[in-house]
Amino acid sequence: MGERSALKNLDISDVVFPEVAEEFFIWLVVERGRAVNTVEAYRRDIAQYLLYLREKRTTLMKAQVEDVENFLTVRLENGAAKSSLARQFSALRMLHRFMVEEHFRKDDPAAMAEGIGKPAGIPKPLSEEEMTLLIGSVVGDEPRQLRDRAVLEFLYATGARVSEVCGLNLSDLDMESSLVRLFGKGSKERVIPFGSIAHGALSQWIASGRFALELLQERRRDDSHAVFLTNRGARISRQVIFNIVRDAGLRAKIERDVSPHALRHSCATHLLDRGADLRVVQEMLGHASIATTQLYTHVSQERLWQVYGDSHPRARR
Repeated sequence: MGERSALKNLDISDVVFPEVAEEFFIWLVVERGRAVNTVEAYRRDIAQYLLYLREKRTTLMKAQVEDVENFLTVRLENGAAKSSLARQFSALRMLHRFMVEEHFRKDDPAAMAEGIGKPAGIPKPLSEEEMTLLIGSVVGDEPRQLRDRAVLEFLYATGARVSEVCGLNLSDLDMESSLVRLFGKGSKERVIPFGSIAHGALSQWIASGRFALELLQERRRDDSHAVFLTNRGARISRQVIFNIVRDAGLRAKIERDVSPHALRHSCATHLLDRGADLRVVQEMLGHASIATTQLYTHVSQERLWQVYGDSHPRARR
C-alpha cells in the first residue's frame, strides 16, 4: 500500500525535466509536428514516470524493464484507466527509443516491457507445422544451439512469459516430475508441467551446454543458479530470447515476425484446439481473468470453421 499511495499523492508540478526529456519534447514539435496539447499530454505522462523513478531512487538513464512495468502496474492499482495507460506506455516507449537513437542510452528498457491490458485484436499463433519448422531450424550440439533449442521448446511447452524464462532458476525445475515453478506478474507463483520433448531438450542443455557456458561466468554475477545463460555465462536477457525466436523464424522462412509472445499464443491455442479445458489453460498461462484466456477460444473457433469449410461436403454455399 505504501508504494501505491506514494505515487498517487505525488504532485507533478514540482518535476524538473532532465535535458534529454526537454530535447525529446522539442523533437516532438520540430521533427514530428505534434500539436501543443499533445506535447503537454506527453509532459504529464512522462512527469509521472520521472516521479516514480525518483521514488525508486533511479533515473531515466538507469531505468530497467522492471521499472517501466512496475510503474504501469502501480498506476493501474491506483485506478488509472487502461486507455490512459496505453497512451502513457506509448509515450514512454517513444521517449526511450528517442534516447537510444540520439545516443543517450545504448539500451531500450521500454522496448522489452509488457504493457497492461488485453492484447489488441485476436492473437495470431503459429500453426503446429510452423512450430515444428521453427524449433527444427536449430540444429547442432554446440552449447548455444542446445540452449536455443531448449528455450524454444520450453516457451512452446509451457506458454511462459519472457520475464518468467529470464528469472528461471535450476531450483524451479523438477526434472523427475517434469514440473516447473514460474513466477508471473505480481510475483504470483504457479506450477505447471512440460512434455517429454521439452524435458529432453532441457536435460541435454543442462547436462552439456549449460555446464560449458557456466565456466565462462563472471564471478561477480549472481547468475550461478539461472537455468538459461548467455554466451558469456550470465543470466539470459529478454533481448537474447527475442533474438533466439526471431532468428529461428527467419531460418524457418516463416513469413511474418515471430516473437516469444507468439509462442505463448501458440501454446494456448494448440491446447484448446486439442480439447484442453479453458480453466486449465487460464491456470497454465497465469491469467488473472478468464476473459483474457477466452481470446484464444476465438482463434480456435476460427480454425474450427476453416477446417469445417474445407472438409465438410455441404459446408460451401
